[in-house]
Order: sequence, then structure tokens, then C-alpha cells
Amino acid sequence: MITKAQSMKITELRVATIGENPIVRVLTDAGISGYGPVEFTKPYIKPHVMHLADALIGMDPTDVELCMLKIRQRGAFKPYGAAVSAVEIALWDIAGRAAGVPIYKLLGGKVRDRVRVYNGGVRTQMTSFQPEDFANSVRRMKEAPHGFTIVKQGIGFHSGMKRQEGFHLGETRPSPFHGALDRGLLTERSFKHLVECVVAMKSVLGDDIGLALDCGPGMAVSDAIRLGRALEPYNIMWLEDMITGDYIPYVNADVYREVSRATSTPIHTGEQIYLRQNFKDLIERKAVSVVGPDPCDVGGLAELKWIAEYADLHGIHMAPHGIADGALGIAALVQVCAALPDNYIAFELPAIRPAWWIDLLDGFPDPLVKDGFIQVWNRPGLGVDFNIGKAQAYLAEADKGFFD
Repeated sequence: MITKAQSMKITELRVATIGENPIVRVLTDAGISGYGPVEFTKPYIKPHVMHLADALIGMDPTDVELCMLKIRQRGAFKPYGAAVSAVEIALWDIAGRAAGVPIYKLLGGKVRDRVRVYNGGVRTQMTSFQPEDFANSVRRMKEAPHGFTIVKQGIGFHSGMKRQEGFHLGETRPSPFHGALDRGLLTERSFKHLVECVVAMKSVLGDDIGLALDCGPGMAVSDAIRLGRALEPYNIMWLEDMITGDYIPYVNADVYREVSRATSTPIHTGEQIYLRQNFKDLIERKAVSVVGPDPCDVGGLAELKWIAEYADLHGIHMAPHGIADGALGIAALVQVCAALPDNYIAFELPAIRPAWWIDLLDGFPDPLVKDGFIQVWNRPGLGVDFNIGKAQAYLAEADKGFFD
């Protein structure tokens, strides 16, 4: 444990990719390091992180907010907030380790002993998009050993359905990039088909397991309103990212408000948004019922907590995103979600790719998820430690010095 009289300084930033996930390491002159996760969709992150080094080297990492004031302006909407977010999480990891307490203690203390999660990275890949295919998909999620109480399914513009002939009246522009935006009015046939797929999923999940739907982005306002109204009898948890989302670098709060005011079905967005300022209109105008920032894109853990607190003041719920944040991202999400107010619903359980990744970290409960929840642990910082002997074997030759 480091006392105030023994303050430390940041000496170096490093980035390595282990399996599919880039990892940021912040080193100090006290021999304490902190780690920050990056989504596996961002393998190009290293120069973005190293761009922050000149502002941070020599700073006390436990003065997290002071450090962040020097680097927040260098981020932007997804994917460009990832570097800042990973560094912020690593700083909290250092601060917790130096103080000998979990990060949640530094964020105000935990208000729950376990945090609810939904399937997120535990999904089935679909090649056909008939009602029976959706029913089978959620059945497998329902039967998963995690015991999920909420299941989310991609549908419409957030699925291969958008590539099918006659799905919508807009142009289809194939792209190698995740998040490529297709837009257009739904055909009458495809709208009816969407509703049939939802009915099929609800017939499997019943009243015991909530169903959330990831719908876009790309849907027209009129279709979003019609879909929200059509699904009101089915008590959907939320309709996510119908208008914007994913890699869309703007919010459109006024448009979301139009949809939310027209239906009682909860409307959700926020995974691509960077910083609390860009949630301001969504929250103050009550444009959505649920916000879903990702700690690995929004600017970090404290940023997410500030957004949750402000949303709570306005009667808006919080369901953090996290599908691609990996095993270290799970640790970060557990820390912040343990300290969120009662507007917290659940966080999206990140995919662990490859599966051996979780074996590189010591400290997770076993099983990780039980009855749809993760038990909150009480070890310092993120509360998980790299098994360096195991992790070293998975480093690329150029990254062999990452743990030195």
C-alpha cells in the first residue's frame, strides 16, 4: 500500500494484444501497474494510446481526475474514445492497488453484492432469420448454464436480416467494416416478419426471462414508432439503437424523443457515445428510457458512473454495453456496476475470445455467472491479476516485454 507521502509517478504506457484483445498497461515508479481493456474490434489501438503518453508521464496516477483532464479532449465517439477509456480504467486499477481497496470503494462504495448480467457475448450465430431460428437461438441462451434472467437478441438492422432481398427500401452497401450503416423504410412484409420473430422468441422465454432487442441502427422514425407500438403487448425490456448507435458519431436525441413519446416500449441507446456531455440531451429531454454506455468507449468507469447518477435523477435506467470488452472488461464492469444507483438493470456480458483468455486472470469467481449474476469480489483494484507465466506464452514476439 502506498501512503500519500510515498506518491508515485507514471513512467510508461504499453500496449499488447493477447488473443484478440488489446490490453493497455500503465507503469509507475513504485512498481505498481494498472491494466485497461480494449474491445477486440479495435486491434489498431496502440498509436492512439501512445499519443497520450506525453500528457501522462510524470503524473501521479492516483490523481485520476487530474490525469483525465489532460487526455479527455483526445478522444471521440466510438471507436476513438477507446484509448482514453482504457487508460482511465488502468489508472483506477493502480489507485485501488495502491490504497489496498477495490475500485468500487473509490467510486463511492458498492451498493450490491452481486451484479446482474445479460447474455451479450453468449450468442448463437444465425444464417437464417425465420421465426423458428430466432426461437431456437433464445432457447439455447435460456438453457445456457449462466442462468440469464435477461436475453438480448439482434434483429432487423442489427442482423443479417438487413441484407436479405426486400427487407427495406434503401440502398444496401456492402462494407468490410463492422458498423456499416444501412438505412431505409421497412417493407410491409419485413415489418410483419419482425413481429412474428419476436412473438416466436417470447413463446420460448415466457414471463420468466426478459427479452431485449438490438434493432439497428438504421430504422426510420415511422418504423421505429410502429415497431414499439406493435410490441407493447409483449413487455420487451428495451428496443436498442433503432435510429443511431454502434459506430454512428452523433446522438439525434430529438429523434429518439419522438419515438419514446409515441410508445410505452422502452427505448435504449448509447454504446457509441463518448463522455457524459454527449448524454446530456438524451437524459434531460428524456429521449430514451435506458442508456447503455460502454466503459471501454465512454471515457472509463467514473464517466459511466456520472452518467448513471444523472440518468437516475431523470428516471432513466442504465444497462451498460460491453459485448467485445473481453475478460478484463468483465472485471471493469463488475467494479463500476457494483457502485451504480438503483436505476441499474444489468450489464452486457462481454465475449471471452478465445475461451482460454479467462485462464490468464486469477481472481474470478467460479462459476463466473450463476443464476444470471456475478458475485462482486473485494480484492484491490480491478481485483484480478494476470498469471504472467501463462499470459507470456500468448504474446506476439514484438510484445514479449509487455510484462517486464
